[in-house]
Amino acid sequence: MHEFDDAVLKCFLENQCQLFPEEDVVSTLEEAESFLEECLAVVVNSVDEVWEYFEEEGIDMEGMEGDEILEANEVFDVGDGRYLIVEG
Repeated sequence: MHEFDDAVLKCFLENQCQLFPEEDVVSTLEEAESFLEECLAVVVNSVDEVWEYFEEEGIDMEGMEGDEILEANEVFDVGDGRYLIVEG
């Protein structure tokens, strides 16, 4: 089980529309934590680890280079060097 700290939960709560533009899927930190646990979201510590995750999961990254991967809707910048990856 992943432990999501407040910085990660707030990041998802505030930016969930980038992955779910139709409607908010969570409205509290508690809901955010439950949702992220259910979709097996992961927190990684660098852009390199984002690349490694996408490669391991077989996610198509054709044409992406370097930091461009951070523009993927599934990638949330926590703001402290970490990234939250949520597969919708």
